[in-house]
Amino acid sequence: MELISSFNYEGVIIGLSAFLIIGIFHPVVIKAEYYWGTRCWWIFLVLALVGIAVSMVSHNTITSSISGVFAFSSLWTIKELFDQRKRVLKGWFPMNPQREEEYF
Repeated sequence: MELISSFNYEGVIIGLSAFLIIGIFHPVVIKAEYYWGTRCWWIFLVLALVGIAVSMVSHNTITSSISGVFAFSSLWTIKELFDQRKRVLKGWFPMNPQREEEYF
């Protein structure tokens, strides 16, 4: 029993959190581009800046790490929004018919 209580679970928690955050952002990019286009990029910038700030001031390793992963996933999402627009134009993803004029 003493062996189990001496395990360090921080790495597993951070790794699982990173996996979930990145996995959640994938459909968020698709839905955000479909409904709002690329003009919502600034929301992800604000989320990233908040995540960076939380990561820098947090004294807890897990909170700091997860906030950092969230922040940089938000920054990556900005790039992916513009890439998603290109994918829509190639026909790989559906185009929102209510915003069709924005693509051409």
